[in-house]
Amino acid sequence: MTRILIVEDNELNRDMLGRRLSRRGYDISTVENGQKALDFLNENLVDLIVMDMRMPVMDGWIATEKIKANELTKDLPIIGLSANAMQEDKEKALKAGCCEYETKPVDFSRLVGLIEQYCTPKIGLAGS
Repeated sequence: MTRILIVEDNELNRDMLGRRLSRRGYDISTVENGQKALDFLNENLVDLIVMDMRMPVMDGWIATEKIKANELTKDLPIIGLSANAMQEDKEKALKAGCCEYETKPVDFSRLVGLIEQYCTPKIGLAGS
């Protein structure tokens, strides 16, 4: 089962996205900021992160940079989310290490397609 970490400061967004992805068969964990995401990753394995970019405590750009700087998590796919549709925000997210950048409100079917794209089982690798 694909394990996804949702990093989102808005409780309603976290809950809605988590429930919808859970119904699709994904194993979902949620945290409310970038620092908690880093703490979570120190103790848990995930296959993909859906990362809000604008959050208090530690924003998604900094958290993504730290995740990508860590040898153990550098290959983890991160889909950035933000209400900002500005090209500069997208470029900043991709530069930080996000593999994709989606704007809110989330196009759920597109998000599921991206999750499936980045979480395709790796044939021949143990533990996949």
